[in-house]
Amino acid sequence: MPPRPGLLVDNTLRLAAEGYGWLPNLRRREGTQTVQTRLLGQRAVGLCGPDAARFFYDEAHIRRHGAIPGPVQDTLFGRRAVHTLDGADHRHRKAIFTSLLTPDAITTLQRYAGTAWNETVDRWPSWQPVVLFDEVSRVLTRAVCQWVGVPLAEPDVATVAADMVALVDGFGTLGPRHWRARQARGRRERWLAGLVEQVRQGRRAVDAGSAFDVIARYRDADGEPLDPRLAAVEILNLVRPTVAVCWFVSFAAHALHRWPELRARLRSGSADYVTAFGHEVRRFYPFAPFVAGHAVRDLAWQDVPIPAGSMVLLDLYGQNHLPELWPDPYVFDPERFLGREIGAFELVPQGGGDPRTGHRCPGETTTVALLATLTARLADLDYQVPEQDLGISLRRVPTRPRSGFVLVRG
Repeated sequence: MPPRPGLLVDNTLRLAAEGYGWLPNLRRREGTQTVQTRLLGQRAVGLCGPDAARFFYDEAHIRRHGAIPGPVQDTLFGRRAVHTLDGADHRHRKAIFTSLLTPDAITTLQRYAGTAWNETVDRWPSWQPVVLFDEVSRVLTRAVCQWVGVPLAEPDVATVAADMVALVDGFGTLGPRHWRARQARGRRERWLAGLVEQVRQGRRAVDAGSAFDVIARYRDADGEPLDPRLAAVEILNLVRPTVAVCWFVSFAAHALHRWPELRARLRSGSADYVTAFGHEVRRFYPFAPFVAGHAVRDLAWQDVPIPAGSMVLLDLYGQNHLPELWPDPYVFDPERFLGREIGAFELVPQGGGDPRTGHRCPGETTTVALLATLTARLADLDYQVPEQDLGISLRRVPTRPRSGFVLVRG
């Protein structure tokens, strides 16, 4: 028998203490894939698995509006961002992103990233340590700002990259990282809002059809343009997640260090294997712990009642390590993705479902492509890994190798 609502213990502090392991641990203790708890004072139900993901992403069951906590909006996504919308409003605004992230556009972004990588690596002094996480964040900042159409002078690359990293790094905590993220968001929204106003007033030219141009001139379902600050929010929702691929590249370096025999396969020139390696990086290593929404009406899942308004959590990290879905889930094995068609609700590091209509990240294809581009170059690079702390804490959200992965080019 499920516990009565009045007996549910608030798990907010336990979440802070356990990080990615909190929801899988709770499910393990309860011995079921569906658990009841309280979080931030609200009744919550935790779900896991492909069928649960399909249930979660059905708008007849779960709405996202109001489910993203204010601190996460103030850091990761921005206030009134596309992630906070539902229904027709969500689909209308999300069409901006799906229209921009075409295969040709992604190929162009890959080319910019590859060029920026090559130029950056050429500047690394031999036998001097560099922090890969930081370097890749700057590579991706150069590439995505060029692609979006954001004017960015070379002396500003490092500070913009640091701010993009801060936006991601601060969403899962209320400590100093969170306040750095808030400050970074304020800085970058003001900067981009000013540029949007200049474009609209004809005082600055941008390439017609560029992402910046499309967002600056976008009109909502009522025919109204986004106010400059909101336009800045959505421009950042192209730039920020692209720069965040530096997390996955650092994880890829970590995997190559732990399993160096995989380097030869990556160097073989097999595009399928490079992509499979990237998928396994995204499955194996932690990024987002879970996503949340609210029940639109009284529901039930696996005989567990979900009252209207309850918080519903989909365990992303747990699902990416389900043994019934991924045999030997704590073994890093890219070959599990060779010759396999991935279901829309199976591999969920960036959510599940159809990115064109639902809340799955529309930039996931871009992430996969950029990770393939940079992982292949990393595998070809001659470097040494000095002694350092390469631990990855599951308590830190979002986590990464503690050292940022220091390497020395030979």
